[in-house]
Amino acid sequence: MDSYLSQAEIEKLGFKRVSKDAKISKRAVFYSPEKIEIGAHVRIDDFAFLSGGSGIVIGNYVHIAGYSALYGKFGIEIGDYVNISSRVSIYSTSDDYSGEFMTGPLVEPQYIHDVGRKIYIGPHVIIGTGSVLLPGAVLHQGVAVGAMSLVKEELLEFKMYAGVPVRYIKERKRDMLKLVPKGGGRKDKFIKLSGKYESVIKNSYPPKYGIAF
Repeated sequence: MDSYLSQAEIEKLGFKRVSKDAKISKRAVFYSPEKIEIGAHVRIDDFAFLSGGSGIVIGNYVHIAGYSALYGKFGIEIGDYVNISSRVSIYSTSDDYSGEFMTGPLVEPQYIHDVGRKIYIGPHVIIGTGSVLLPGAVLHQGVAVGAMSLVKEELLEFKMYAGVPVRYIKERKRDMLKLVPKGGGRKDKFIKLSGKYESVIKNSYPPKYGIAF
C-alpha cells in the first residue's frame, strides 16, 4: 500500500497552493491547510504536524521529516532546498511566561497573551534533529543548525551553529550553489528578505541585526 496521499486526496485537503509532484504522507497532520502553500518536489513524512495559522509557505525541494511540528500562527516561510530533520519544532508563537497572563490553549482568549513573530528559513538551510526554533528566528541562506539546538535569533548565511542556545561553530562551504539546476530555485529570495515583510521585521528586531531588504 502506498504510504503517500494520491493527488486526489491531496486536493481534498484544500491547500492554498500545492505542487502536483508533492509527496505527502497519509500520516501527516494539517490544521488550516487553506493557509499552507507547498512548492515543487516537496516531501512531508509520517507524523509531521503543520498548523497553518496566518500562513506557512514551503519552497521547492524541501524535506520535512517525521515527527516535525510547524506552528504557523504568526507565519513561517521556508526557502528552496531546505532539510528539516525529524522531531524539529518550529514555533512562530509562544505563551507569555511573565506570569502577567494565564497560559494554554484551553483558557479564554482575553486571559492569555500570545507572543509571536514570523519565522524565515532561507534556501539551502539544514536543521538537525530535535532542534527548536522560537518566534522571530531568521535563518539566512546556507545556515546549518546542529542537532538538539535552540534558535531564537538571526543566523547569518553559510555559517554553522549548534547548542542551547545556538552559538557559531564555523563557516559552511557554498559548493552546493554550483549544483542548483539552472532556473531551479528562488536563490535570491532569502539572501535579501522580501520587501513585503519589511514592516514586520523592523518591528520585530532592533537595528543591531541589520537585516537587508
